[in-house]
Amino acid sequence: MAKKFTASAQQLKPDPKYGSKLVAKFINCLMWDGKKSTAQSVFYDAMEIIGAKIKDVAPLEVFETAVENVRPLIEVRSKRIGGASYQVPMQVGPKRQQSLAFRWILQAARARKGKPMCDRLAGELMEAYEKRGGAMTNRENVHRMAEANKAFAHFAW
Repeated sequence: MAKKFTASAQQLKPDPKYGSKLVAKFINCLMWDGKKSTAQSVFYDAMEIIGAKIKDVAPLEVFETAVENVRPLIEVRSKRIGGASYQVPMQVGPKRQQSLAFRWILQAARARKGKPMCDRLAGELMEAYEKRGGAMTNRENVHRMAEANKAFAHFAW
C-alpha cells in the first residue's frame, strides 16, 4: 500500500515577506496552537537579528544554507530479521530530509533557555549556517550511527 500524502504541499502559499515556500513550511512547523502570526513574528525577528549579525549575506540565504547543512543524507531504521532487530542504514528521501532538518533546528532552538525564541532561533540558524550547534550535532550523530551499522546495509529493503 502506497503512502497517502495530503495536498498540503500544493495548498501551501509562499510566506508574505520573502515569497518562499520553504519559509512558509518552516513557519508552520514553528507554530504552536495555530498561532501563525506569532510564529511569523518570531521568524521574521530572528531573520532581522541574523541580518544585523551577518552583514555580507542575505538572511534568507543564511536560513536556506542552514537548512541545507542540517539535512541528513542517511539514517538508521530498525528491521526485524529472524527474532533480532538490526539498525539498517538507509537513504533519506527529500521530504523527510527537510522535515528532519526543521525538527532538529526547532528542537535545538527550543532547548536553549533564558532568551526570547527569536534570539534562540537566530542563534541556532547562524550556528547551523556555520556547520555547528545542536541541530548539526544531531545530524552528525545520525550519520555516525549509520556509519557504525554499515555492516547491516545488505538488509535494506
